[in-house]
Amino acid sequence: MRLDTVVKFYSESERHYDPKAHGYVGGAVLVATVMANVTELGTNRSMELLGSYTANSKVVRLVDSVPSKWSYLMIGDKKYRLQTSRQTQKMTSLLVGEG
Repeated sequence: MRLDTVVKFYSESERHYDPKAHGYVGGAVLVATVMANVTELGTNRSMELLGSYTANSKVVRLVDSVPSKWSYLMIGDKKYRLQTSRQTQKMTSLLVGEG
């Protein structure tokens, strides 16, 4: 398995509403940058796991542990949110969907 894709984890915990500014302040903070193995989720497997075909779902496999608090991850210039995860002795697998 090749870890050939850069994955960046971001946290939005600093973002909050400021009544003086009449809007949200703060933003996404980069939590971690790791190398991962990223593959597309097949149609059959998507139907089994999610009950529907979801376009642009990916499986992200990490040898390192996932940061404890993160809101979304970036693969290239696309934002993905966590759908489900699985932790084994050797690696962490994340099923993420675009959005």
